[in-house]
Amino acid sequence: MAEQHQAQQEQTAAELHELKRIRREKLAELQAAGADPYQQVRFERDHHTNEILERFDALEGKTVRLAGRMMSKRIMGKASFSDLTDRYGRLQLYIKRDNVGDEVYKGYKKMDIGDLIGIEGEVFRTQKGEISVAVHELTLLSKNLAPLPEKWHGLKDTDMRYRQRYVDLIVNPEVRDTFEKRSAIVRAIRNFMDGRGFMEVETPCLNTIPGGAAARPFITHHNALDIDMYMRIATELHLKRLIVGGFEQVYEIGRIFRNEGMDTKHNPEFTTIELYQAYTDYHGMMDITEDMIVDVCEKVLGTTKVTYQGVELDFSKGWKRMTMAEAVKEYAGLDFMEMDDKQALAAVKAKGLEIEKGKESWGDLLAQCYDEYVEERLVQPTFIMDYPVEVSPLAKRKASDPRLTERFECFVVGRELCNAFSELNDPIDQRERFEHQAALRAAGDDEANMMDDDFVNALEYGMPPTGGMGMGIDRLVMLLTDSASIRDVLLFPTMKPLAGD
Repeated sequence: MAEQHQAQQEQTAAELHELKRIRREKLAELQAAGADPYQQVRFERDHHTNEILERFDALEGKTVRLAGRMMSKRIMGKASFSDLTDRYGRLQLYIKRDNVGDEVYKGYKKMDIGDLIGIEGEVFRTQKGEISVAVHELTLLSKNLAPLPEKWHGLKDTDMRYRQRYVDLIVNPEVRDTFEKRSAIVRAIRNFMDGRGFMEVETPCLNTIPGGAAARPFITHHNALDIDMYMRIATELHLKRLIVGGFEQVYEIGRIFRNEGMDTKHNPEFTTIELYQAYTDYHGMMDITEDMIVDVCEKVLGTTKVTYQGVELDFSKGWKRMTMAEAVKEYAGLDFMEMDDKQALAAVKAKGLEIEKGKESWGDLLAQCYDEYVEERLVQPTFIMDYPVEVSPLAKRKASDPRLTERFECFVVGRELCNAFSELNDPIDQRERFEHQAALRAAGDDEANMMDDDFVNALEYGMPPTGGMGMGIDRLVMLLTDSASIRDVLLFPTMKPLAGD
């Protein structure tokens, strides 16, 4: 079986090599005749394919200029048909020898699927009722030397689709649609934030201290300063410095880098939005998060009802809100609010969970039970509030229960979509928590926060009560485009190099 598969691969490679050779010969003929397609520098077009289809009644009989990739060719003697694709769609072309002339028609017959062409012609409807353009001028704009994979049973190899996204986009219209939607989602988020009075800012990607999240950073070296630096793992601490400085509503949409594992939900670099608003709290952040996603759904999809991997999701207003302790009580049957540290430890041990050394506190155990019993069961959009202080080093403590913080995360189909706090603005408390994190780091936890003296110094100047939220743009796009993997919504996901690369 393996030998047969290898033989098929070798035969396919040989056939592909022969097709490439033939196409290069065609290119050489064109260049020798003084018709090098790579010397074409400009083609003025006045319409796109979708406009012809949508405005046919107004354009019928009119002359239009289009450009794009030839995706089919059906030779029928003195007249032929081709399909032209551009960014916006696909349209049939009718090429008749009497309309374009003998030489152009001969040249057309030698063209290959995938060639880029420019045409001028008249909009009409065929006898079969298909909207088309009758071509009277045809120009080869660029030669395709590598046969498209639909000639080779389609681009089914998922790994190759991610590695050669340019080919994926050419042959799979649904992939182009996903990234059109991604762009529209980001644009809708920006419009929403700007409409709420937020200011978009940019903060450094290179930092001397990786802060704002529990994550392993990428390390690089700055030659001029002769110091190690870190690619940012969050934008949080710089944005909160701006709140201190008086910018009361700020946000940043940008790339984040974390040196961690890869799976269907994680890529080493990804995009987030972080936003901070003075004089509000985590309840205000819940409101703005819900409003934002509802607005994005309505603007981009036209509905708040979304199907994701066969599951019907309802993003309309009124998302469920519950505390972490309430969720653990509901799904695990443990009422942490009625337990002290010893009782919690005994209860968790009775559940048979393995407890990590150094994480036997009431808060760590509550968080562990939540991870184990609750998270994956949250299908519809749900806000989980009031996280233990042990797992929330940057969030404000609850005045009514200092074991907890004013923090929430939003979960959809069992995965985290965003994380938010009433931001910690007590510099003394913040320093103590950084010191605790630094101790964990010294003990071997390379995801623990480092001490950031400058951030503490900023807090000493006074930060107003502030709400903050961070959301993964990629995960939101996955939900709204029914994409199973984060790689499906990243144009160029991180890939392990092929042998020989």
